[in-house]
Amino acid sequence: SVTEGEDKPVKYPDMFAAARLMVLNKVDLLPHLDFDVAACIAHAQRVNPGIEVLLLSAKSGQGMDAWLDWLLEAMAPAEAA
Repeated sequence: SVTEGEDKPVKYPDMFAAARLMVLNKVDLLPHLDFDVAACIAHAQRVNPGIEVLLLSAKSGQGMDAWLDWLLEAMAPAEAA
């Protein structure tokens, strides 16, 4: 969440190193916060160079389709088995 600060990937590196995807939520609040999206993504990629990143806002719907598509794609191998 953008309300938590862009330092979370370096503060909790194990969680981000194990993740395939970082969903950066509440991006509709960015105009009201001192949050550096590029720095947050750079921190996450420093911990996990292969991490995917989606920007999401449940309020505006931004990124929701991409997130749902990612979830469906991630589930596809499990359904095929």
